[in-house]
Amino acid sequence: MSSDPRIRYIDIEDIASLIAHLGIGPIRDVGLIESSLHRPRAVVFGMETYPDLLEKAAALLHSLARNHALFDGNKRIAWASMVLFLRLNGLRVRANTLENLEFMLECARGDLELEQITDWLREHSDPVA
Repeated sequence: MSSDPRIRYIDIEDIASLIAHLGIGPIRDVGLIESSLHRPRAVVFGMETYPDLLEKAAALLHSLARNHALFDGNKRIAWASMVLFLRLNGLRVRANTLENLEFMLECARGDLELEQITDWLREHSDPVA
């Protein structure tokens, strides 16, 4: 089973735009960014590793937050990239700033497994109106 062609993925140009917009960086390791961008598309033995849109978003967030591809701003680029990915695919995150910050810190520290990140996104995501 291959990736759903309706899903819109972000790319390295999107990341570069977000980095410039947020005033973070610079990039320490572009390979880590590329690896993070490919993770949501992973296929093993013909089956998607992350078949659900929110699992893909969680995988992207987890990788960018933990890989430390930037000298500064890894949590911010992880959050912004995940929000952009969801937005491109018709979802938005609804949570207050404090909830978002606490969640992101837990992700970056490694306190949350991928399943927990996915569950949080399920609880805090809605279709874009």
